[in-house]
Amino acid sequence: MTIDRLIRIFAGSFILISLALGIQASPLFVSPWFLAFTAFVGANLLQFGFTNVCPLGWVLGKMGVPAQSAVRDAPAASRG
Repeated sequence: MTIDRLIRIFAGSFILISLALGIQASPLFVSPWFLAFTAFVGANLLQFGFTNVCPLGWVLGKMGVPAQSAVRDAPAASRG
């Protein structure tokens, strides 16, 4: 699993969870302020698209998650 894939998984999960917790019609209703968290994640994804800078990417990199797949970096002849 690479940093790019984990960023997408985290962002999608956080958006879906905060929407489920923030929508008033939901039986999981906690607070409409969870929608502000959804907006924060969306804004972070938007700025990441323009600047290619993501705080979660820095954290995952420090944890040792590879930036790219080893298969993607290998020459075509060695992939089989």
